[in-house]
Amino acid sequence: MSKKDIAPQRLTREIVLRTALDMLNEEGIDSITTRKLAQRLGIKSPTLYWHFKNKSLLMEAMAETIINEHHLVSLPIDGMTWQDWLLANSVSFRRALLAYRDGARLHARTSPSQGHFNTIEAQVALLSHAGFSPVEAVALLMTLGRFIVGWVLEEQQEEIRSDPPFEADPTIYPLMLQGVNTLQNMNADDIFENGIRMVIIGAERQLDIKMQT
Repeated sequence: MSKKDIAPQRLTREIVLRTALDMLNEEGIDSITTRKLAQRLGIKSPTLYWHFKNKSLLMEAMAETIINEHHLVSLPIDGMTWQDWLLANSVSFRRALLAYRDGARLHARTSPSQGHFNTIEAQVALLSHAGFSPVEAVALLMTLGRFIVGWVLEEQQEEIRSDPPFEADPTIYPLMLQGVNTLQNMNADDIFENGIRMVIIGAERQLDIKMQT
């Protein structure tokens, strides 16, 4: 969105937000300052404060917009097991973070807003009905959430890094190389989903033990 596009319009919160998201995709999170955003909009910095009181609130709105528009399996789905829903939810969350450059870094700078509390409550309820305590349910959701943010953070950094080819002596590290070489030939989505399944299987096993005692 250029100054020419904005000039004929009255500046709105939505225009400020969309312009900031454009900057995120084009230049990365480190480029987003109130001064640069104001320049992009063709206004003075103080004008931004009518729409966002500070940069933190702007970042929160950006992160929330990305999740609202790209995280398509946030709520439990009728008829789906908790295991299948956790996998689908995790895949959807990763895709949302990957939808924008530095999406994981942006998300990591924010906390859940009150607007998402109903969604979180429904997620905890699904797991509670399966037999998890509220503490266990929240812990499981936090574990997966942080796993996914960290995973995508690595993915998005790999896109801008120039790593040398992975090399190691096969006579010294045969097992490591067997694992690494296999993973390098796999689809990135499959590797991610395998990792999520490991977490889910662990949670399932913990629940089974709990039910037996």
